Amino acid sequence: MPLHALTALVLAARTHAGLAGPANTAPFPFLNTLILVPAAAALVILFVPKKQTALIRAIGLVAAIGVLGIAAAVLDQFKTSTAGYQLVETHPFASGLGISWTVGVDGVSLFLMLMVAVLFPIALAGATEKENTKAFTVWVLIAEVGCMGSFLSLDLLLFFLFFELTLIPVYFLIVGWGRERRGPAATKFFLYTFAASAFLLVGILSLAFIHAGQSGVTTFDVIQLAHTHLSGTADVVLFLAFTAAFAVKAPMFPFHTWSPDAYATSPAGGVVVLAAVMAKLGTYGIVRFDLSLFPHAVVVLAPLLLSLGVAGIIYGGIVAAAQRDLGRLMAYSSLAHMGFIILGAFALTGEALSGAVLQMVNHGLYTAALFLLIAMIYRRWGTTDVRHLGGLQRKAPMMAAVFTLVMLASIGVPGLNGFIGEFLILAGTFLTHRWWAIVALVGVVLAAVYLLWAYQQVFHGPPAKAAAAPAPGAGRPFRELTVAEGLVMAPLVVLIVFLGVYPQPVLARITPTVDRIINQVEAAAHPHIPALGRASLSAAVTPASERHDHGFVLHAVLASHAIVGAGRPGAGTAPVQGRIPTKVASR
Repeated sequence: MPLHALTALVLAARTHAGLAGPANTAPFPFLNTLILVPAAAALVILFVPKKQTALIRAIGLVAAIGVLGIAAAVLDQFKTSTAGYQLVETHPFASGLGISWTVGVDGVSLFLMLMVAVLFPIALAGATEKENTKAFTVWVLIAEVGCMGSFLSLDLLLFFLFFELTLIPVYFLIVGWGRERRGPAATKFFLYTFAASAFLLVGILSLAFIHAGQSGVTTFDVIQLAHTHLSGTADVVLFLAFTAAFAVKAPMFPFHTWSPDAYATSPAGGVVVLAAVMAKLGTYGIVRFDLSLFPHAVVVLAPLLLSLGVAGIIYGGIVAAAQRDLGRLMAYSSLAHMGFIILGAFALTGEALSGAVLQMVNHGLYTAALFLLIAMIYRRWGTTDVRHLGGLQRKAPMMAAVFTLVMLASIGVPGLNGFIGEFLILAGTFLTHRWWAIVALVGVVLAAVYLLWAYQQVFHGPPAKAAAAPAPGAGRPFRELTVAEGLVMAPLVVLIVFLGVYPQPVLARITPTVDRIINQVEAAAHPHIPALGRASLSAAVTPASERHDHGFVLHAVLASHAIVGAGRPGAGTAPVQGRIPTKVASR
């Protein structure tokens, strides 16, 4: 057996064995409860009379806050130094078909799960939809079930069911409570994502059949399927089938054409679910499944995916700068930010992948905040067209201040949460794909251009006089941020600042899992990576728990230089910050 194949098998065996320890058992079914609580609340609301809107809102909000409390307990139970899945819960329900209810959490899914738990109460609290409150609340809770289940599933069919479940509530949220042209936008969203998901289902079934032919066991368990031996062609084809669904869901350039209409027409609560949470299902799927199941295809097709990521960054930034509607501007801004996450995922370095996972969370927070602020402007003025807006800073200085802070986070200003994710992505990408990183830097400049322009148009100066018609709310006074709206925005502002100043607790939990994924890709891809003249992908230059413990910016840079040194010929050790050199992982 070739040495690189033997290395891959040993690494896979170690990874699998690492899941069988005490961290694999849950003292309480936390993860199942995270999924079942919003489902139970939606069921209860179905039996509440439609006219009791206050009770319906209370039940929905209490359930969502309860999920947040359980998620906080999961964070407390999570062991920082463990790279494998934790709190795993398995309940076979179709043993003959190899299907089981298996959920677990690791460093990649932990903070995405927490993001869901944080954003859904905010989506419910920030919603002002008065028509059919019962249906609106039920759909939001069902969307939470789908998103939470997707991030926690370790069975591919279970993941697919939750992944598809998210389509239904979001479709009805747009159709029932959206703005103008909501019907076509919702239909386009549903058809695009549903059609792409057909490729995912075919890919899942094909992978399971191949594994069954090799092992004699039919299973959809992600850990077992990672041991499937695939030919180079099968690896690439299955990778493309999975990625087709994930690219549309993200959305990733050029599969994004449904998103501008859907984002611009969605109601406040719906757009938080769609843009801030559901979009991460696509990028999460790439990190969780593509990198783990198809490492050979990841290395072979990395240049293509990197090019698409950079194209999305540049295209999204240029088109956003040309928009006159705040909703559509934010849609193309999100496309650019998805490009950065794709760049980090396929740069194949520990720093870039850690930055990509962190940026998924960061993007969810400041995107939710921006869309909520845009919805507040729409409720007051009846439009989000910048040609009808202007001078709002004098009328609502507090709203202008919050908008400024969140906008700066989206640009990536140091001290706010958008900076560290983009920094790690660009620094990690520069190690292995220098020119892609250099071109991506243009996207940072473009983000400053279109967001500062939008802020200037909306909050400073008089409204444009050349507008064809006055805004629907032009005759009404523009109200300042209310206390209730301030309470909705406060958690997002606090998290944006906290993660910008002190991201170490997040990175410390992400890094062990990221190291495991990168090592798997490296082992499976050997000897292709050295043949391409790239730096070593090994993240094992220091213990994972110590990777980000002495200041995140300086340490990330020094660790990056250490990895570059490890990849040069003759470099058998890689000293980091004066520590005793640790042997780089064997090839």
